[in-house]
Amino acid sequence: MVANVKDKAVIVGVGNTKFSKDSGVSELSLAAQAVKAALDDAGLKPTDLDGFATFTMDANDEIEVARTLGCGDLTFWGRSHYGGGAATGSLHQAVMAVSTGMAECVAVFRALNGRSGHRFSAGVSEGVMTADIIHWGWYMPYGLLTPASWVAMFTQRWMHLTGVTKDALFEVAHTTRNYAVNNPNAFFYQRPFDRAEYDAARMICDPLQLFDCCQESDGASCVIVTTPERARDLRQPGVSVRGVAQAAAPDQEQMTSFYRKEFAAIPEMEIAAKNCYAMSGLKADDIDAAVIYDAFSPIVLWQMEAWGFCGFGESGDFVLDGAMRPDGRLPTNTHGGQLSEAYIHGVNGIVEATKLVRGTSLNQPNKTVNNALVTSGVGIPTGGAILGKMH
Repeated sequence: MVANVKDKAVIVGVGNTKFSKDSGVSELSLAAQAVKAALDDAGLKPTDLDGFATFTMDANDEIEVARTLGCGDLTFWGRSHYGGGAATGSLHQAVMAVSTGMAECVAVFRALNGRSGHRFSAGVSEGVMTADIIHWGWYMPYGLLTPASWVAMFTQRWMHLTGVTKDALFEVAHTTRNYAVNNPNAFFYQRPFDRAEYDAARMICDPLQLFDCCQESDGASCVIVTTPERARDLRQPGVSVRGVAQAAAPDQEQMTSFYRKEFAAIPEMEIAAKNCYAMSGLKADDIDAAVIYDAFSPIVLWQMEAWGFCGFGESGDFVLDGAMRPDGRLPTNTHGGQLSEAYIHGVNGIVEATKLVRGTSLNQPNKTVNNALVTSGVGIPTGGAILGKMH
């Protein structure tokens, strides 16, 4: 059964803070700044909010964010799990609340000091005791302890099966950086690299080199979700959520599903794609641009296959033909992505996907973007959403 939420919730405001390696402020301050920027973009006041949605990894209590902003009554708050897998998961929470009437105006936010504070790249080599730590401890007492090492394992297997080469990984990283060069909000604004620099960069975990890996960033991002009726009276053109889905697949682990019959695949993302397409009544051919979660360059390629833009093993040729570029089949990560704008666990990607549909991206494609895809992380329970112009 497919949920009937198509066009029942609309993004009306977007906001980012400055992205840096040392914000100099608390994560609460970052959250409040991003939510306020998104409210200002929509032409709304803090008292218009009655709901919040974020991640379980976000250190900010919703009530503290609400109190800091000067909000009034709240009727909804929801947290989605699994780190980067929760980027569109938090949007999923907001859409469910708005489409069912549990709330009318929900802020979806993520705030983190991901470089000056807790560094997620540390993986399981630091942290408190959790169910995941216990699970990993049985079979991973040493060795592969970080996200980069886990993704490298999947990448080696996938490259072995498909014949995709580092040329395709370079194309993902380079095209993404070229977008960031034009984005003053990006950490790598006006800082390009070429193939020689890419090849000379230090190895992180074979085959992933430095420019294949996302940043560690301080910052926050937010989008405001409300009803279509209210959206019509606000400052910005509304961007409808055509479909949004979360998914986990059999034998799912968090980042380390190495014991499946085949781990060069992301079946959970395929489930999310199938459900989003069914909800929206759209297919891959209807998607004009994309913001694809890019914690690491190869996962962009896997997701292109999962969402049906090309077949298994064909994503290398797809991007090498220029698909991701401004005049390509699927302009992708036009803000610079997490590789080159900032790593805000993908919520800055929802901001950019909204701008693409509005027609206000700093790297807006030449063609009209009627529908844009935005996805969450891979290797974990995940999800995605399709955003489109409000009718």
